[in-house]
Amino acid sequence: MASRIKNMTTGKPGKLIFTFALPLMIGNVFQQLYTVVDTMVVGKYLGVGALAALGASDWMNWLMLGIIQGFTQGFGILMAHEFGAGRYEKLRRVVGNSAVLSALFSVLLIIAGQLTARPVLLLLQTPADILPDALLYLRIMFFGIPIVMAYNLLACTLRSLGDGKTPLQAMVVASLTNIVLDLIFVMVFHWGIAGAAAATLIAQLVSSLFCLYHIGKLEILHLTRDDFRPQMQLFVQLLKLGSPMAFQFCFICVGGMIVQFVINGFGVLFIAGFTASNKLYGILEIAATSYGYAMITYVGQNLGAKEYGRIRQGMRSALIIAFLTSLVIAAVMLLFGKFILGWFISGTPDEIEKTLKIAYFYLAVMSVCLPILYVLHIVRSAIQGMGNTNLPMLSGVLEFVMRTAVALLLPLAVGEIGIFFAETAAWIGADMVLIPSYFAVAKKCLHKERNAD
Repeated sequence: MASRIKNMTTGKPGKLIFTFALPLMIGNVFQQLYTVVDTMVVGKYLGVGALAALGASDWMNWLMLGIIQGFTQGFGILMAHEFGAGRYEKLRRVVGNSAVLSALFSVLLIIAGQLTARPVLLLLQTPADILPDALLYLRIMFFGIPIVMAYNLLACTLRSLGDGKTPLQAMVVASLTNIVLDLIFVMVFHWGIAGAAAATLIAQLVSSLFCLYHIGKLEILHLTRDDFRPQMQLFVQLLKLGSPMAFQFCFICVGGMIVQFVINGFGVLFIAGFTASNKLYGILEIAATSYGYAMITYVGQNLGAKEYGRIRQGMRSALIIAFLTSLVIAAVMLLFGKFILGWFISGTPDEIEKTLKIAYFYLAVMSVCLPILYVLHIVRSAIQGMGNTNLPMLSGVLEFVMRTAVALLLPLAVGEIGIFFAETAAWIGADMVLIPSYFAVAKKCLHKERNAD
């Protein structure tokens, strides 16, 4: 098991980043697989209305997930720093205190989610015929927040130590579990959209237990009761890293909710088409998020080891790899996207034709602009890995402004087609902040390197 831990402070940066990202990429493929299967089962067997309900609940569900990922990724940055520096006793205290904070946030998020689910759906003007299903889906998912929190914390802990293989295996097991349960709960037991939500949560529980089992095998992570004892100084340090990342996701998701509000005014078929493409969004950025995780770990470990020059080398290699990857994925989506989207849509021939037209146009717009998104993930993750989570949060603010402005204003000028450009405008806005921010943070690292010499 110890061989799975990867020290990224020595060796060729490009090779390290790619080989670390590859299992994460495969794991993300399986994660997207069960998201796609969810959508296919709901869209094909429960109809366009249920698919629209799934889409109407998407952004609020992503808001909670974003907050969870923001905090746990922030905690993982400090873990990577301590691991890179070889301070294993401090690493154990960081992991223990991260677990305590995660448990506290789980309780708060359950309460907040249950109290706000219905008011937010009403505020977004969710159509009355899909409101009950959308609300039911959210209530079930929010009760499962501790499961989602546990998986994300455990996976971030493993990734911070350079282990990308165990999260991959966990996701494969979870995907297969989710697919089987989807078919049983929806098609055999006829539990409807509630069955799809339950299948997702049970699959996440399986992946959490899988990661926990393998963490238990790591000698350097044999925690004692003292490691879980709250330390205020460590709490503050973890929150300084995690809070800006959580807020960043909040801004992104609130912007998405405003987009959803505009979309909800265009009718159920438009919502269904938009939802079908959004379910492929994860496939579009599947490699970007994997490279992002790799960069956080790579940069974090090298920062902890004070190998500042390797950070710049890794950045150049990652950008080249990411750009080439984005071109390949964009080409695949443009060539085969319409065929893939057809798997999610059912109804009358007229409904299918209209929904598919909406879905493919949105997919094409995102695919053409995909390199912009990949630069965003690489640069943002590098900045976060260097311990600065405030500048990426500011990028999230501009992302929110751009997404919201385009969603609210462009449809007034060009009609409903304008909404399709809100997402790509947000990517451009984020890059406008992140690229100069990276050079500013990297300059500080160069200054440290010169002082060290």
